[in-house]
Amino acid sequence: MKQNVDVVIVNCFDTYEHRAILLKEVFESIGKKVCIITSDYKHIFKMKRDDFPVDFDPIHVYPYKKNLSAQRLFSHYRFAREAINHLTQEYDNVSLVWFFVPPNSLVKEAAKYKKGNSQVKVVFDVIDMWPESMPISKYKNLPPFTEWGRLRNLKLKVADAVVSECDLYKSVLNRFYDKEIYTLYLAHDNNSLESKPNPPQDRISLCYLGSINNIVDISRICRVIANLDKPVDFHIIGDGEKRQELIDAASSVEANVVYHGKVYDRVEKQKIFDSCHAGFNFMKDSVFVGLTMKSIDYFEAGLPILNTIKGDTWKFVDELGIGVNVGDNSVTADQIMALQKSRKEVRSFFDKNFTKGVFREKVLRIISTLNL
Repeated sequence: MKQNVDVVIVNCFDTYEHRAILLKEVFESIGKKVCIITSDYKHIFKMKRDDFPVDFDPIHVYPYKKNLSAQRLFSHYRFAREAINHLTQEYDNVSLVWFFVPPNSLVKEAAKYKKGNSQVKVVFDVIDMWPESMPISKYKNLPPFTEWGRLRNLKLKVADAVVSECDLYKSVLNRFYDKEIYTLYLAHDNNSLESKPNPPQDRISLCYLGSINNIVDISRICRVIANLDKPVDFHIIGDGEKRQELIDAASSVEANVVYHGKVYDRVEKQKIFDSCHAGFNFMKDSVFVGLTMKSIDYFEAGLPILNTIKGDTWKFVDELGIGVNVGDNSVTADQIMALQKSRKEVRSFFDKNFTKGVFREKVLRIISTLNL
């Protein structure tokens, strides 16, 4: 027997799960019954998953070991097809389906679903841009990568609303969707921890937070460290396949590397941030992204950023003085030291843009346009 559900959220990746849960909470707060269709695969760890929260409905997907591989594309295509089949066969009286994109193939399959269920509202929530955000600059404008992008672009118009994770993505999406595109930033639970900054006065203390993978601009991080005229402590929070490369490269330019590994405890993480002058928000120039989760973590902690991310983040830093944008020129120790005066403004910026309350207000505005 089919389940009666008001809203279905379709999300392929555990890395987007926090956003799905935030959405679920908003819909439930206005009396909607919500279910989340997801995959049984942990993307970062490349392993099967069996730990699902309540109201999560997992679909089995084929495993893959490399992020850029035919096996991964096939896995995502099968998820898209099976998610639509599951949605059709298992749920009744659905009024809204909120699709997380990527995978791009999910847009194509969702368009087929919309054609047969015109009364159901469809939202595409573009959280990442493939292939635009991948570090494959010389290949992005060649087949099959252009066809990969077309899977998303050509069917966007069937949506009742399109949501973007940042303003930057609109520069592409607006070419294929002629209605308003809503920006819905990532959000965090409010962190009530008090920041007590205590960075050293006789040296520079910097931090890198997050996955250490092939989109991190390790060479530019090390150039910044090497060009500073003070000794540097470099705190690393996180892990990934490029961990040792980052540690070795930073050590080679005489940074005192302090590797903390993965830190989930908020008190411990805040202490590390308080001991630093700024956090690195560096990705390779080929990556097409306007906002990173790591930058929101820094803002929440009141930590100014050293930034190379274009679009939204570059504009925020430029206009609000919550960090230093690092382009062709490097940054000086004096600039980094001067940022300490802006730590309260950094936290205030987080409170105004990235809390659950702000997220809720934006979602309610979006769904008010859908006449559910």
